[in-house]
Amino acid sequence: MSSDAFTHTTPSRDREPAAFMRYVAVGDSFTEGMADADPGRANAFVGWADRLAAHLARMAGDERPIFGYANLAVRGRLLADIAGPQVDNALALAPDLVSIVGGGNDILRPKADIDALAARLENSVARLRASGAEVLLATPTDPREAPLLRASRGRAATYTAHIWSIARRHEAYVIDLWGMAALRDWRMWAPDRIHLTSEGHRRVALNALTALGFTAPDAGWALPLPAADPISRAEAARANAHWARQYVGPWVQRRLRGQSSGDTISAKRPTITPLEG
Repeated sequence: MSSDAFTHTTPSRDREPAAFMRYVAVGDSFTEGMADADPGRANAFVGWADRLAAHLARMAGDERPIFGYANLAVRGRLLADIAGPQVDNALALAPDLVSIVGGGNDILRPKADIDALAARLENSVARLRASGAEVLLATPTDPREAPLLRASRGRAATYTAHIWSIARRHEAYVIDLWGMAALRDWRMWAPDRIHLTSEGHRRVALNALTALGFTAPDAGWALPLPAADPISRAEAARANAHWARQYVGPWVQRRLRGQSSGDTISAKRPTITPLEG
């Protein structure tokens, strides 16, 4: 399916972009920030949501109340947890902006009910909007060139269509990852081919800032990288074999044991606090 099928814009607003003061991010590993390593903290990640928060803090300025940010996302979480307990906790923090990005881990399961996922997501969006908060959603990326993951492309495309419809019905904002051509380059992805590099997260944060109606400080976030040097079939085969051993095998083993990579992980920013620095 062509990415052009999902080229939409967020519903127009009859006002200037809002200066958000209380931002809460909920989601899974994508929003937790894997694999954008935090240079100041061991075994911690930055990620697009943290980077977006830094932009929003600058937009808020010094003459307003202090900007605060919480990130409740935990790797491995399914939408039931994100749209349930995480959203409950987000609402308790009285945010004026919530990003809710989830469903990717569900979509990987061949028997996932995409319509049911969308209904669960929409229920959460409705609750957040009823509280007065603005909501930022994100489509899945297009997995057409991803080994193994390309089998989920139909499910991801259906979920993407649902997300745009949900956004229109509830006047939510959307980060268009499906149509983000720069992310089709494997240099934007970590060795596990599931999580973004720091550069990938940086660009997604600018995409998100643009989706919210602001002008990104770097207009080149959407531009693809220069063409990479070609590699041979043998090199590609060796890389794929290493990836399967290093990342696919452990993931399958966790699935068989009913375990998640986030079973022992808690939210990195459970309360709204000012950004450091």
